Amino acid sequence: MEYKIGGLYHGFNLKHEEHIEEINSVARVFEHEKSGARLLHLENDDDNKVFSIGFRTPPQDSTGVAHIIEHSVLCGSRKFPTKEPFVELIKGSLNTFLNAMTFGDKTIYPLASKNEKDFFNLMDVYLDAVFYPNIYSQPEILMQEGWHYELENKEDDLKYKGVVYNEMKGAFSSPEGVLMRKIQETLFPDNTYGFESGGDPEFIPDLSQEEFIGFHTKYYHPSNSYILLYGDLDLNDALTFINDNYLRNFDAKTIDSEIKIQKPFHQMKEIVEEYSISKEDNDKEKTFLALNFVTGKSTDPEIHLALEIIEYLLLETQGAPLKKALLDAGIGKDVYGSFDNGILQPVFSVVVKNSEENKKEEFKNIVLNTLNDLVNKGIDKKLIEACINITEFKLREADLQGFPKGLFYYITAMDSWLYDECPLMHLKYEETIKKMKTALTSNYFEELIKKYILNNSHSSLLILKPKKGLAEEKEKALEEKLIKYKESLSEESLEEIVRRTKSLIERQTTPDSEEILETIPMLSLEDIDKKVENLDILEKEEEGVKILHHETFTSKIAYISFMFDTKGIKQEYIPYISLLSNLLGKVDTKAHNYIDLSNEILINTGGIYFKSEVYGDDKEVLKYHPFLEGHCKAVVDKVPRALELVGEIISSTVFEDKKRIKEIVQMLKSRIEGRLIDRGHQVAALRLASYFSPASLYLENTSGYEYYKFLNNIEENFDENIDKVISKLYEVMKIVFSKDNLIVTVTGEEEEYNALKNSVTTVLNSVSSNVVVKEDYNFTEEPKNEGLLTPSNVQYVAKGYNFKKLGYEYSGKLLVLKTIMSLDYLWNRVRVQGGAYGGFANLVRSGNLAFVSYRDPNLKETLNAYDKVVDYIKAFNTTDREMTKYIIGTVSELDSPLTPSMKGEKAVSMYIRGISKEDRLKEREEVLQTTAEDIKAFEPLLRDVVSKNYFAVLGNDAKIKENKDLFNNLENVFK
Repeated sequence: MEYKIGGLYHGFNLKHEEHIEEINSVARVFEHEKSGARLLHLENDDDNKVFSIGFRTPPQDSTGVAHIIEHSVLCGSRKFPTKEPFVELIKGSLNTFLNAMTFGDKTIYPLASKNEKDFFNLMDVYLDAVFYPNIYSQPEILMQEGWHYELENKEDDLKYKGVVYNEMKGAFSSPEGVLMRKIQETLFPDNTYGFESGGDPEFIPDLSQEEFIGFHTKYYHPSNSYILLYGDLDLNDALTFINDNYLRNFDAKTIDSEIKIQKPFHQMKEIVEEYSISKEDNDKEKTFLALNFVTGKSTDPEIHLALEIIEYLLLETQGAPLKKALLDAGIGKDVYGSFDNGILQPVFSVVVKNSEENKKEEFKNIVLNTLNDLVNKGIDKKLIEACINITEFKLREADLQGFPKGLFYYITAMDSWLYDECPLMHLKYEETIKKMKTALTSNYFEELIKKYILNNSHSSLLILKPKKGLAEEKEKALEEKLIKYKESLSEESLEEIVRRTKSLIERQTTPDSEEILETIPMLSLEDIDKKVENLDILEKEEEGVKILHHETFTSKIAYISFMFDTKGIKQEYIPYISLLSNLLGKVDTKAHNYIDLSNEILINTGGIYFKSEVYGDDKEVLKYHPFLEGHCKAVVDKVPRALELVGEIISSTVFEDKKRIKEIVQMLKSRIEGRLIDRGHQVAALRLASYFSPASLYLENTSGYEYYKFLNNIEENFDENIDKVISKLYEVMKIVFSKDNLIVTVTGEEEEYNALKNSVTTVLNSVSSNVVVKEDYNFTEEPKNEGLLTPSNVQYVAKGYNFKKLGYEYSGKLLVLKTIMSLDYLWNRVRVQGGAYGGFANLVRSGNLAFVSYRDPNLKETLNAYDKVVDYIKAFNTTDREMTKYIIGTVSELDSPLTPSMKGEKAVSMYIRGISKEDRLKEREEVLQTTAEDIKAFEPLLRDVVSKNYFAVLGNDAKIKENKDLFNNLENVFK
């Protein structure tokens, strides 16, 4: 169908249309005449269709009202009155993405699906949720998702509880999270960005039902909405559906959601703030220093992209000059930057971690003096070329690791659209990149640094320093506040809180009726493809080395890896494999210093990196396959140079620069510290699996908490032990880099394969031909049941075991069991009733099964909930319709969309683990044939797993100590 500018299509007026070459799409900008809604259509052949609706939602306080509404509108609506329609959709749709997100000034509701019928079903539920939510008639929704006073009996202690309340307690446990919040507060004292849109736990309980409802009434109107339709879909049908079912019911109105500009400061502000560490922690070198600048507006396409490149150039590359200057001066042990261009007034930050407050002046002077030097003497042109090249490569590749492209383009469009500018501004990057390239022959970047950083007084110097026991102080103050409040209440008021608590519990524990559940639209099993995705591997050989080729279209980019079996390394040297992978490409070689090497990599490739990896075995539970992998990607004509660089790194890396090694060790340790708090569920789950799984124990020693302790030991004893460390690194290199250990992989079509074939000798000549004797590792199973103590305000609780070791076999039906446990039992017990931000089951073919919670206020209660899953499954009873829903949700997870590089990696993983296409077809068939009786039959498996009583908890030190009798060992993580 042909669309004309000014034409009216199902209530939508077409305002603008053009082809955008950069994203290979026809873009159409519409406005809905009656309601005032804005709509962007991006037409292309991507079968992963995306819909999103967003609203400008500038908060006026830190109660988290925008965030709580984002959760709450998905708790039932006019047409879909189930308590958790969001969960019902995850269970029973073929969505490839389904979520909602709150930003500093907007809230968005994106979804994606490859199935058109499914896509329209999801769109219907989301539109009904945002425009007609049940929050107006059901105050329990705010209580559950936001906050409430919990008091089951009048004699109990009064507590705050709520999903967002506990989510944000977890977010505020991370010093990096506190730092980013305080940066915004210091720079934006007079506008919306000075508030915490997610909610500050201190202020969340100030939110009333009236304010909550008022926020939705004000901002959730089509006149304040921004809609996306993306991909290979029928636009005519979509516009008809949106108009007829929703937008025609609204009249356009003026909504004051304008984001006021923060007036610039006359001089830099200096602020000192505190974050909590445990009483036992050492507070030396735990301070963060941050220098921050407000840099124009995000509606300037140059600022949007150029300052992103400048941040990468100054602070992210291996030889980044500003990072190097700060590390050389010993200001801190880790340096990083950020450029937030997703708000109206973008913020550029330079952050030093593991420093001291008394270094603040030196920090500020080094930043400003280094930048002055760069402006006056000029930035290295090779470094500029390298940074522009890698930025352009990533933009053109658009490999978002499974994140739907349409959603990425929507968020990019909102960086201008939300502020009343053209939504296509930042999607058309070609002209901006051309302008950037003039920097190779001009002082383009130097002038931007001068204007937006050196001559910019709208800035702040933030000192975030540790305070022992601050979290405990705050908890004690909160307890006393609640005790006083409870004492001030009349008998009637206490009874009312008890009544409301019981009313909420009743709502949470009463299942939706079959009639209500049937309002949620769903597909049938006939809508599901019975075939599995092509993950075929072609086995080839060059010079006696096996090459695995996954043939797929990659837009003329070759994805290549060199996989070296590491079973020849002694058991006590295993952590050194990971350290080696972290150093390769980041230290000198015989031909290049690490700065020049980094430039060569960024100019000639899309990246070269090394990692330690472990693959389980599908047939033998105790068997696994460890590798040190070198990965590179490059356009076809740059493959020869890319492989020269890989060969150079493998054959001639030198470890003479001890100062550089120490910097990398300190940075690695710093990044893992952040993960220990931000992603504690992953840390706890891996720690748990390491008790009983040899593959997981190997991984724990190369990437988990055990690896963190290894790095900590190297740093603490650096001067006396570094020569031994270097000696071991050379020994590992000598054993690992042998043709005898090597498998080469390539993802791409014949042209990409030939590019590898014609140049692979470069790498093969750089490794030895030694025959490597494989080691026999002795990993002992041990139920350590540890409590890992951190200053976090929440817990991450993991419990499980390997069911294959108990004599059970893997079946695809177990994946349906996992869906049921995650989205029914654990969602309700751990999240809805327990108040944790998340609770889910992990289950893999190798036999590991674990229950894990995320940002959880509880500990013992969660472990008890895991044990009771046995009773839940024993009594499991459901309808055929519900069973179909669980199966569809399971298939949706099996069929997660993969980019070409991800497909290649998955194909190789299947090959190494010994999983054939027939195995995958059998698994899919078992999923599709699962019955309620099959699920009940897993009761003995679950009983045996939980009765092994293996668990690990990472979290609040006081909470863990309170439950110390549960544990075999308590360990302070940051001692």
